[in-house]
Amino acid sequence: MSRKKVIAANWKMFKTPAQAQEFVTSFLPLVVGHDRDEIVVCPSDTSLSVVIAAATGSNVAVGAQNMYFADEGAFTGETSPVMLKAIGATHVILGHSERRQYFGETDETVNKKLLAALKHELKPIVCIGEVLAEREGGKTEEVLLRQTHKAFTGVTAEQAETMVIAYEPVWAIGTGKTATPQMAAEAHAIVRGEIAKLLGEPAAKAMRILYGGSVKPENASALMAESEIDGALVGGASLDPQSFAKIVKY
Repeated sequence: MSRKKVIAANWKMFKTPAQAQEFVTSFLPLVVGHDRDEIVVCPSDTSLSVVIAAATGSNVAVGAQNMYFADEGAFTGETSPVMLKAIGATHVILGHSERRQYFGETDETVNKKLLAALKHELKPIVCIGEVLAEREGGKTEEVLLRQTHKAFTGVTAEQAETMVIAYEPVWAIGTGKTATPQMAAEAHAIVRGEIAKLLGEPAAKAMRILYGGSVKPENASALMAESEIDGALVGGASLDPQSFAKIVKY
């Protein structure tokens, strides 16, 4: 089965609305007509509406970096899936390692958010990955199996086919270190095998599994050449339109 790759930008806590607008204005001409891959840009919440408006009618989709699992309520500072849908967001990143590390996200809260995103027909990009101590301790497979199993509790095979997983070895995020294409492919195979056990072979074959962790124009081609790698979740290198366009065109 040929899976359409997803190249997604995670801007993290960068760019004002004016800077986000400037990015889209510069970026869209660089990727016009590019339909080999699905392109997604995920700005901070304050720039979501600006980026959605600027990208409307283009080949670039727009997602959020996080959301809460309730539709509404007394949850100060949170954004609901209903709100994201209302402004035209199509994707949402869930369970990013920085959310887990700094803001107390757990496998259980990621699962709640995932089910809420699917309920409201947002396309989730679910992040999983091991920290350096876990890799050095030989626990990579154990961590990936646990995170995958818990994230997909209550998800149907049909729903899973529309989802995206992003494998991000935490030790490679923002450090300049990158898992070798072979290391990434091995991790992806572990995850795909678990999906097959949980939801069946067709769902496992259909699901896109992205690599994230210091993806740059210089290493994008080698990573994307691995059959198990179905795209990239790009951090720092996605902040510059020229750089991100080079990754999209790997």
